[in-house]
Amino acid sequence: MTQQGVRWTSEQVLALAPDDASRKAGSRLGAAGPWPESGCDDSGAVWGLCKGSGSKPYQTVIDTSGPGYKCSCPSRKFPCKHAIGLLLLWSANEQPMPNATAPDWAEQWLKARRGRAVPAPTDHVHNQVDAEAAKRRADANRRAEKRAERITAGATELEQRLADLLSGGLAAAESPGYGLWEETAARMVDAQAPGLASRVRELGAIPGSGPGWPMRLLEECALLHLLDRAWLVRDALPTPLAATVRSRIGVPVAPQGPAIRDTWHVLAQYDTTDAKLTTRRIWLYGRESGRSALILDFGAAGRAPGIALPVGLSIDAGLTPYPGAGQLRAALGERYGTPATPGGPPPGGTVTEAVERYGRALLNDPWLDSYPVTLTGAIPIPPKNDEANWQLADAEGKLALPVTPGAAARPGLWKLVAVSGGAPTTVFGECGHRGFTPLAAWPEGEMVPLT
Repeated sequence: MTQQGVRWTSEQVLALAPDDASRKAGSRLGAAGPWPESGCDDSGAVWGLCKGSGSKPYQTVIDTSGPGYKCSCPSRKFPCKHAIGLLLLWSANEQPMPNATAPDWAEQWLKARRGRAVPAPTDHVHNQVDAEAAKRRADANRRAEKRAERITAGATELEQRLADLLSGGLAAAESPGYGLWEETAARMVDAQAPGLASRVRELGAIPGSGPGWPMRLLEECALLHLLDRAWLVRDALPTPLAATVRSRIGVPVAPQGPAIRDTWHVLAQYDTTDAKLTTRRIWLYGRESGRSALILDFGAAGRAPGIALPVGLSIDAGLTPYPGAGQLRAALGERYGTPATPGGPPPGGTVTEAVERYGRALLNDPWLDSYPVTLTGAIPIPPKNDEANWQLADAEGKLALPVTPGAAARPGLWKLVAVSGGAPTTVFGECGHRGFTPLAAWPEGEMVPLT
């Protein structure tokens, strides 16, 4: 039997999960929100009702003295995500699960189970769980070390290729064609560094791409060299910056820390695609916390990612941030209630303040392409000829931000011109070294998506 007052740690609970997917899904259910009813007793029984997609909640009961599990969900995994989530809720110290009498549906299963099974000693159960957890950690550490060795070899090889490129002169970069860059990118994939591979492919598209391409190539080479060197000395970097480097290299990282519950205004949602992947970006702004957050979701080429939020409305939800210096990415957790109408746009500023915010963000993440900002009193200015670019000017018309080429090719800019009528308008978007990408506007206080 489980000793009275002794509860497992979260690490011990997660070690019971049959796979990583169950561990991740169970972690999302390890809070009180999904469980309108739960309880435990001194015999080691834990039970709860978990809200599911249907009208009837799932009935989950666990005998920790075995341990044994029973859930009314259709999952064939054992234990299922609901059992993992309920055990995490039971093991938490913040809001202890109340001792109570088991409901009839739980008591029936417990009596039947205990009538045919001899309870295992608690120390044996805990030792087994600890051993499994230790083995998982050791296996994970070995895999991480092997991957780090491969990435280091790839980064060292890439440094040599960059040195060869610069020693031969940038003007000669057009001669080999894109094939050489694709070969280098493939080598980075083999080294398990997808972030480096992606940047190498972008590098290969620059030679011959238009006026000023040698300068753009040199800038991207410098950023790639900086990322290479940062990886090679990552152990000497501050912890937040080292986490950013791992993320940029493409090492998988998990969200960390407590979830931030807030009323999140859904500002924009849009997809980008390449030959292998569809990436969805969702920008949120927390009304109480004043934080901006980015949710990333992915799908196979030609398939929409799974997460979709109502743009223009607000949701009551918890977001768990990813590690890293100045990191805005977060994982969407539990949602509460129904979407509501938000109060208005996030706090904004001038064109100058937008550029300053992006500059400060670069101190934490030198590889940051753009940063979310809100412009107050922005005026869209169409190009006057084929060689000119779209711009967003301030109300006085003295300063302006160029619009990114990608945004200029979409119909959203003409939509912005139409809804603003040429008057100063509040505009939310991404400000970066390529310019500004408008994503939403508030003419006369009403939000209009531009994606």
